[in-house]
Amino acid sequence: MSPRPKIITPQGSLQEAIITIAWKQIAESGAASLSLRAIARELNITAPAIYNYYPSRDDLVTALIIHAYTDFGDAQLAAVQAVPEGDLVGRLLAAGAAYRAWALAYPERFHLIFGTPIPGYVAPEEKTLPVAARALTALLSVLDMLRDQGRLRMLPGQEIEPEKLALFEERKRMGAEEDIELLSIAVLIWSRVHGFVALEVSNNLPPYGTSPDMLYQYLLDSIIKEFLL
Repeated sequence: MSPRPKIITPQGSLQEAIITIAWKQIAESGAASLSLRAIARELNITAPAIYNYYPSRDDLVTALIIHAYTDFGDAQLAAVQAVPEGDLVGRLLAAGAAYRAWALAYPERFHLIFGTPIPGYVAPEEKTLPVAARALTALLSVLDMLRDQGRLRMLPGQEIEPEKLALFEERKRMGAEEDIELLSIAVLIWSRVHGFVALEVSNNLPPYGTSPDMLYQYLLDSIIKEFLL
């Protein structure tokens, strides 16, 4: 068997190639099996060439998490912005549809950021938490506009536990702009959407009854009825 030819790439594209092969490896074997040396073999380069970009496996995992969260958030924001600004119900539905569509299109990325932790890996929160907030950015933007128009049903008399308030203040320190009341509603909505999507991506929805498309639409419609005035 003849050796694979060396990959000749423009300046900067080797880093993109590493990311692409890493996602391929995760899709085939799971995140726990991620190996810099295996990626180097796939690209037909030496391991030190990868170490110039990612000194360790954990550095690469962190880069993949940031990449996934960024792409996830961008997909939802693009879907929301494609709907006229005056159609806030349409924007809310678009955010929900984009959440599910991205997860089904990129299950390996969804599992990396929301699934089983990788043994031995500890995410650097100063890098991952700010970008993780992008998963809620599109939803929060629509909820904020709904509240401004008096169309959002607020939570009655909520009391914030001191430790939760401290976490919220830490989020604000990282650049978040929403208030805790709006964030609470967003988390309630997100938990319902995410729970359904996580079951579907993991092939754990019961194999009977109404189709997933119809069930998910019913879920989104029920959220609108509950939270919109």
